Amino acid sequence: MESERDDGRSPSQLRPLSCARNVLHRAHGSASWSQGDTKVLAAVYGPKAGTKKNENPEKACIEVIWKPKTGQIGKQEKEFEMILKRTLQSICILTLNPNTTTSIIVQVVNDDGALLVCAINAACAALIDAGIPLKHLAVAICCCLAEGGYVILDPTKLEEQKMRGFAYLVFPNSVVSVLPKGSSRVEGEPMEHGIITSVTHGVMSVEEYLKCLERGRAASTKLSDLLRRSLQSQLPSDSSKAV
Repeated sequence: MESERDDGRSPSQLRPLSCARNVLHRAHGSASWSQGDTKVLAAVYGPKAGTKKNENPEKACIEVIWKPKTGQIGKQEKEFEMILKRTLQSICILTLNPNTTTSIIVQVVNDDGALLVCAINAACAALIDAGIPLKHLAVAICCCLAEGGYVILDPTKLEEQKMRGFAYLVFPNSVVSVLPKGSSRVEGEPMEHGIITSVTHGVMSVEEYLKCLERGRAASTKLSDLLRRSLQSQLPSDSSKAV
């Protein structure tokens, strides 16, 4: 049975959202993203000439560097780096700037739950701010499975500790991509239609996962609207950077 949460939200209710671009002076692009008390800064540097070792020089290389709020990077942060890198590779048009590297620095300001999805949303907004060619915008959401079998969205840190399963989901800005009829590629790159990234932890059945997918997709429209509003409100002021 679904019930009201400790902070008064309904199971499908997101925390207050906030997005700002042009927040760092020296980066080529930057953004902050907050969901409740979880906040992440993302900075983009590049594209710079040359690719990293073991990367394909015929495509652009995406590098992600995760910086915790305190201490050294651990196993979980390295996993987050990998997931974030693969997600950004999926939305960037890598054929436009071959043999270059774009670095995305993710700085955790505060972690009160759903940290990975906040980082993905911040990084996507920062790529837009830097003018990096994208196939489409993307938004991420965290769905959790409670012991009672019901789904909650956008958990706090305390709620995360009580959950038996997690699904980190990344959706394209539109479920139906705007493309010429019969086309599924942009600049030689495949387009994503239904979902870009899906990572699960813990225990959940297929039926429970599909329920997470349904709830997450419905809530992703709110995140997309915030990202669009951020773009519309800040596009005219891109010529100046805030310190």
